[in-house]
Amino acid sequence: MKGFKNVKTYIRGKGIVSTAFGIENGRIIGLGIENDIEPITQTGDCLLVPGFIDEHTHGAGGADTMDGTAEALSAISETLAKEGTTAFLATTMTQSDDNLKTTLKAVANYNEFKGARLLGVHLEGPFISRKHIGAQLPEFIRKPSIEYFEELQTLSGNKIKMVTLAPEEDDGGLIAYLNKHKVIASAGHSDATENNMKEAIKAGLSCVTHTFNAQSPLHHREVGVAGSALLYDELYCEVIADTLHISVPALKLLLKNKPETKLVLITDSIRAKGTAAAVSELGGQTVYVNDGQARLADGTLAGSLLKMNEAVKTLVTKSGSGIEKAIDCATYNPALNLGIEEECGIIKDGARADFTLLDENFNVMLTVVGGNIVYKN
Repeated sequence: MKGFKNVKTYIRGKGIVSTAFGIENGRIIGLGIENDIEPITQTGDCLLVPGFIDEHTHGAGGADTMDGTAEALSAISETLAKEGTTAFLATTMTQSDDNLKTTLKAVANYNEFKGARLLGVHLEGPFISRKHIGAQLPEFIRKPSIEYFEELQTLSGNKIKMVTLAPEEDDGGLIAYLNKHKVIASAGHSDATENNMKEAIKAGLSCVTHTFNAQSPLHHREVGVAGSALLYDELYCEVIADTLHISVPALKLLLKNKPETKLVLITDSIRAKGTAAAVSELGGQTVYVNDGQARLADGTLAGSLLKMNEAVKTLVTKSGSGIEKAIDCATYNPALNLGIEEECGIIKDGARADFTLLDENFNVMLTVVGGNIVYKN
């Protein structure tokens, strides 16, 4: 039987241990049992961890979700696997109705991934605030609408798993509708007050998109979205841990204040990731890439070039997080947020055989999806 033998492994609840297990039908079996295991690779002193889950990525490898093609989704999938990501949500932009619908149709028909597995769609916009537009296009903003969401969800083949919206704009009950239909409602690109956030949480809001970025800041008289992210334990908090979108002290503040399962690492990456491009594109806007930063002409940050293994490394080396907690933020925590924690983001019997093998510098040496090697360094 194929599998791993005498491999240093992170197992949630047990820590880092030396163990063995088999892989059968894309699942883990016989954890801790070494009988008849034929190792799929030599692991040396590397660390085997659950595959990373990126719930917020626009693109990579020269491709963007909004390209609306199977070829683009495959390029993203293949590139993400090189950084240890084994599953992702293809993330959209606030774009034209035609472009958005074309993209969702492409996702609905897609099943040919070459690397990381496509879990569905993160609909970032168009239900956002003009006051915190970020790198989104203001002309395509819409009021939150159950009817329009239903139209988009049907086109996607029910693959929209998460929606970023401005809670203060939702006077038509979209958050409650999403909660009822088990779609994550996340506050982002929002000018919400703490009271707006409190009421939205009652309706089913459960997450904050790229915390501290493109949202009302924490002020001592009005804590806004950023303060609410820290105040309400029930909220998952996405974070772009690149020390550019969020400073190291702000990252430490999140780690100190959030329950251990509520911090979720994301990349918010764009098509320029994994390429040498100096000029790129995001949502129909020109993006200039320099010194590891992606910005619009006016200097606005436009997504990132961050790799998930680098985000994990940053948590460990810059914020003081232990390695086990950092791994959870890229694996188990996003799985919890997405409701797939029984089969993803964790190494245990019956879970999907999705792994990444990291060396001592957090470089990715191997990525396995469903028991199959999709990347080897």
